[in-house]
Amino acid sequence: MKIENIKTFGDLKTSGYKTKSIKEELRQNLLTNIKNGKSSFEGIHGYEHTVIPELERAILSKHNINFLGLRGQAKTRLARLMVNLLDEYIPIVAGSEINDDPFDPISRYSKELIKEKGDDTPISWVAREERFFEKLATPDVTVADLIGDVDPIKAANLKLSYADDRVIHFGMIPRANRSIFVINELPDLQARIQVALFNILQEGDIQIRGFKLRLPLDMQFVFTANPEDYTNRGSIVTPLKDRIGSQILTHYPRTIEIAKTITQQEAKLDERQLGLVHVPELAKDLLEQISFEARDNEYIDSRSGISARLSISAFENLLSAAERRALITGEEKTLLRFSDFLGVIPAITGKVELVYEGEQEGSAVVAQELISDAVKTLFPKYFPKIEKLEKVDEDNPYNDLVEWFFAESGFELLDDLSEKEYKERLDSIPPLTQLINKYQADISKEDSYFLKEFILWGLVEFKKLNKYRFSEGIQFKDLYGSYISGL
Repeated sequence: MKIENIKTFGDLKTSGYKTKSIKEELRQNLLTNIKNGKSSFEGIHGYEHTVIPELERAILSKHNINFLGLRGQAKTRLARLMVNLLDEYIPIVAGSEINDDPFDPISRYSKELIKEKGDDTPISWVAREERFFEKLATPDVTVADLIGDVDPIKAANLKLSYADDRVIHFGMIPRANRSIFVINELPDLQARIQVALFNILQEGDIQIRGFKLRLPLDMQFVFTANPEDYTNRGSIVTPLKDRIGSQILTHYPRTIEIAKTITQQEAKLDERQLGLVHVPELAKDLLEQISFEARDNEYIDSRSGISARLSISAFENLLSAAERRALITGEEKTLLRFSDFLGVIPAITGKVELVYEGEQEGSAVVAQELISDAVKTLFPKYFPKIEKLEKVDEDNPYNDLVEWFFAESGFELLDDLSEKEYKERLDSIPPLTQLINKYQADISKEDSYFLKEFILWGLVEFKKLNKYRFSEGIQFKDLYGSYISGL
């Protein structure tokens, strides 16, 4: 029987519908997915052998769950994806504030309605998407918000005494009965509010203004927390932690490839940008390496975490920098340039927490240092390593390039050069082309120009060339020639 034809309690009984708890729903649907080899958490990358198996074990164990991890580790995303493990629809007593199961009603309203109408009790159907509730834990959250309070207006309108439980206005948690309820940033919830959750998690009853109601709520609780919050803004009280079945530790992407996949999936890009800007794989690697460098940088407080949102926002800025240049030069296609990475600095500065020494340096300087560190890390993967100490007579693959700069007065790359001028400028340095032909012969012509800039920046970072930023672009000069000329 189709659900649109099931409109009364009697119809529901005739259909053979069997009620089950939300934790049993999640468990059975997960079991089905695992048996069929179907992923239950699409769009989550890098957790296939760590977080997701632990989450699946927690669901199979019918546990309430706490995701513990730094910011930007997909904790809330995982909680939201659990909705897909719910049944598509469940029946409730029509008009019930707390999604009463017709077979096992818990509110006074539903009990009295079923007693009065029996099999004629009207039934409503609730979709899985409507069975997800989320609350950000902030210091101003009250017990009344989460659990409920006496409603004097309801008492006056219904002419009821405050001793009558019908004057209660239910909070978010009772209204989320038979649903997934997520509390984000749990340590930010005041300790006295956390205490109010004890009975709900363990005994299944709630207390409101002297009323002790035996409401065996059917809930799947999911909490998220940042471990740094335990010392900064608050903590999860020990008895509450004891009542949470599974605590699952999340983590950042462990490889550049996984990080790239996440960034490409999450970046909000205009279709025109995608068609306008050609982005080499090296540029994507470099962008992700910036986040990896930030997690180990001495000027950045690594305990606060470097969110995946840094790479996502930086990638959006990167393409926008190239798009802006193309609009200025009036071109329909453009190659991403290394100078475009200067456009990602605003995306970095707002997403890192600096230690005292970092504050002294300044966020923009730290952001530029991260770009430099990323270049130094990736450079040896593409070209021969540049040693700090070299023998005088030792053959060096970069000698011809350094000598070219020594013979020239300097080389400038303006920010707003047209594509033709940009390519001509880089092609005018023969040793660059020779290096690419020797060490990266398989690279495409389009990507070779970014790689040429990458070589120049790499030589700057390894103290073979000097780089100067001026208002309209960048100048590269021979290291020692610059000293001789007094620059």
